[in-house]
Amino acid sequence: MIFIENAMLAQLTLSHNLPNAKHRLLICPKSKVLPEDLPHGERLKSVLARRDMKISALAKTPVSANIADGALVVWAMLDFDQDTYALQVQLRKALQLLLDEHPKEIAIVVSGAAEQRKRAALLAVYVAWVNGALLPVQKRKEGEPLKSLILFGFDDQKALDDVKAQAQGNVLCRTLTALPPNQLTPALYRERLQKLALEQHWQYQEFDMKALRKMKAGAFVAVAQGSSTEDAAIVHLRYRHPKAIKTIALVGKGICFDTGGHNLKPARYMHNMHEDMNGSAVALGILLGATLQKQPVNLDCWLAIAQNHIGPGAYKQNDIVTALNGTTIEIIHTDAEGRMVLADTLTLASREKPDLMIDFATLTGSMEEAVGNRYSGVLGNRVSLLQRAVATGQMTGERLCAFPMDEDYEVELKSKFADIKQCTLEGGADHILAMRFLNKFVENDTPWLHVDLSASRCEDGLGAVGTEITGFGVGWGLNMISAR
Repeated sequence: MIFIENAMLAQLTLSHNLPNAKHRLLICPKSKVLPEDLPHGERLKSVLARRDMKISALAKTPVSANIADGALVVWAMLDFDQDTYALQVQLRKALQLLLDEHPKEIAIVVSGAAEQRKRAALLAVYVAWVNGALLPVQKRKEGEPLKSLILFGFDDQKALDDVKAQAQGNVLCRTLTALPPNQLTPALYRERLQKLALEQHWQYQEFDMKALRKMKAGAFVAVAQGSSTEDAAIVHLRYRHPKAIKTIALVGKGICFDTGGHNLKPARYMHNMHEDMNGSAVALGILLGATLQKQPVNLDCWLAIAQNHIGPGAYKQNDIVTALNGTTIEIIHTDAEGRMVLADTLTLASREKPDLMIDFATLTGSMEEAVGNRYSGVLGNRVSLLQRAVATGQMTGERLCAFPMDEDYEVELKSKFADIKQCTLEGGADHILAMRFLNKFVENDTPWLHVDLSASRCEDGLGAVGTEITGFGVGWGLNMISAR
């Protein structure tokens, strides 16, 4: 059992007969005529005629109606010439018509050719799982999560198990991100991680503030020292597979609350800053998903867990601190704390010489200015990695836009007093400058991708996910690291 509250997904049953659940989703490929095997086709024809809709309109707008036995049925067509993101949105619209009634059980029926049924089933079941689970809500009446799914038309249990693992990773990520800051302090976060590590048989190691000071990890310590409680730490979780030939490092920014420090955020921008740990939750969701899928890779997950508080001990503008690798940093703005905690964490991760390192962080406002919150940005030190990252984003529906990180950008980080400035005060291409800064702390020429999670929150949901907190990056990451 996954230890996160309400993270249990609906139980899936594969049926060899048309299910008679009270809530049903019927899916077919796009066509100008209704497939002969589409259940309740005559009822659908009458509904479309009454609404003056053509059959092909179902590929954009799902239709619902009650049938003779009182069941609520939703019909949807999928245009398989569209990309994954568009198909996810179409299925989310269709399933939401059922989920709005808070059913305990939903039946999904897929029709068409074998490959069409496979794609429709895997996408629809995933959408049902991630939207049927409840995120933490501090209300007396929370509703009930979806308890049961019945699937007819596809029966590859292994493929469905892999989709379920991805859904559990997504729900874990969103659940942690949604927790209020008084329920996910660094100390409480570390307790949860210890329990999860025990449950999933991961090796657990943590570097607390005492250890980090001894190691001279001054970039991380500079941020964490503003908290009255010294509960910050870099946590290292290790998954090993006996048949693995590659080792991948996942690094996540885990700022449990970000006040901005001495450069205090105004209320508008401090709201929801308990979600500034989303990068760590994404890395953790990928680790969980890969573990449940029994992916034949070795994974090291490094989580930089701290808070950015204001206080007598907090770091301040014009401080000069020394990072773990000896680089001196001139502090320009205390709200650029994410790159500080990541700097020492990337050094630790890259010193183990992984075959690939990926870090995830809600790092810069400039990335959201650049692409909005429907894409996230990716930067990297290998062109081939960037190409693969963007292609994987299109395949998974978690879309990425690649940005440059050419060396000449770094002139803006030149300091008169230290090896490098932490950032600038001008803003501009801060997402690129952050990458140039972080590059100073990647050792051994490690192949590396940096994902700036501007899509971690989207007001209307995103792709498969209907909540504002999207869990963006978990599905992408699982496919990016896949050794299969």
